Order: sequence, then C-alpha cells, then structure tokens
Amino acid sequence: MTASAVRLTARGITHAFRDLLVLEGVDLDAAPGEVTMLVGPSGCGKTTLLGVLGGLLVPRSGEVRLDGEVGPDCLNPVTYVFQDASLLPWRSVAGNVSLVLENSALPPPARAARVAEVLAQTGLSEFSHAWPKQLSGGMRQRVGIARALAVRPAVLLMDEPLSALDAQSRALLLDDFAALIASAGVTCVYVTHNLSEAVLLGQTIVVLSRRPGRVRAVLRIDRPIEGRQGEDPFLVAMQARLWSLIRDDAARAEREIADA
Repeated sequence: MTASAVRLTARGITHAFRDLLVLEGVDLDAAPGEVTMLVGPSGCGKTTLLGVLGGLLVPRSGEVRLDGEVGPDCLNPVTYVFQDASLLPWRSVAGNVSLVLENSALPPPARAARVAEVLAQTGLSEFSHAWPKQLSGGMRQRVGIARALAVRPAVLLMDEPLSALDAQSRALLLDDFAALIASAGVTCVYVTHNLSEAVLLGQTIVVLSRRPGRVRAVLRIDRPIEGRQGEDPFLVAMQARLWSLIRDDAARAEREIADA
C-alpha cells in the first residue's frame, strides 16, 4: 500500500457540551503518511477532538480540512479504530472484515482479494475462519484494524486501541502495531494516555492541556517507527519530557474529577 498523500488540518477548534467547554482554539496538523499522537491528562478532550476530526462532532467554531489526493481504491477517506473492536459474534474473522465492503461497488472476487490482503497484513490469515469468541483481546483488535484497512482509508483515527488490553497483550501488540502502521502508509491520528506508546509510535506528539483542552506543546520524533526500542535514551528522555508537560495538569484534572 502506498503512503497517503492526504494532510489533515484543524484550525481553531472549540467545542462544548452544553455549558462545559471541552476544547478551545485547538490547531492540529497531521502530515501525510505520518502518525500524530494526541496525549494529555484525563478529560482534556482528546476523544472529543478525534470526533471532530472524523466528522462525528460539529465543533462550536473552527474547521477541519483534508488536503491532497485520495487514492482511487479508497472506499472511506476517514476511518476509525476504537478501543473496542465491536466484532459481530456470528461472523468469522473474514466475515467481520468483509462487512465493510458489502455495500461497495467492488465485485466479489475483488472483495475477497482485499480481505485476504488485509488479513495477511495483520497476521490473521490462518485465523480467517475463527470466531471472535475464540480470539484473545489482542487478536480481536487486529481484526478491527484489518477491517479499517480494508476500505483503504486516507486517514486513520485511532482512539486508544490498546487501552482495553492487559499489559502483556499490549506489550506484545505494540511492536506489531509499529510495523502495521508503517506498512499501511496512512495519515494517522492516534489518541493515547500511555506515554511509552506515544514515543514508540508517534512522529508528531501533540500535548493537550487540562480542560478546556488547548495545545500545550508539539514535539517531533524524526526516526522511523519500526525498530524503536523503549530503552532508547532519546525516547526515554522524550517520555520524561512529555510527563513533565502533563504531570501538573494531570494532578489537577484528577482532583477535578474526584470533586465532580
């Protein structure tokens, strides 16, 4: 799959739920074919911002733009991967992936070829006939990613896709994720509360302040995603810098949540 040529840009995003101001004046640039991480304290509006970027929420003010060429085989330019893969239990792995292609104009042989391609890409080929109940949490999340990639998205929005997994499954899947995201070549915006995840997978890291979320800092890691190691001194220092930016806001946010 070739790298995405689409840039996702947000300018002046402000959003509120009734009287609760969640985001204020947020600017974001997600470069074509790169991974932009969103981090910040609990309740800072990361998931809300992702909803605005994906068109699920209409902001109170500001705009979101897609600039660039969407591939001719793209069936859905902006596609989500959520915390829960939400697989249909009565469909096999291949059946869950093929679901997103069933209303497309693709002929059946092309659909089958595309399903086989993304199953191979996500390491699921030998599990194509398995049922969701037979899979581990990490494998189910792989199916969710395969399903998202089947539509050949230009932009992939990921909302804490590893957070529902136990620590062991998360660690095992993290390396695979690095290879997967790199090979998919899509423009990716990825929400996480895990700073280790952020430095291992991100190329640009956007730090949001506590609510109302504003951009506190934008950090850059100009290294290939594949092959990054958590013990790399540069990445360790980057993670420490992220924590220093978030720590005080996180402590205040926890007190606000507790008071509420």
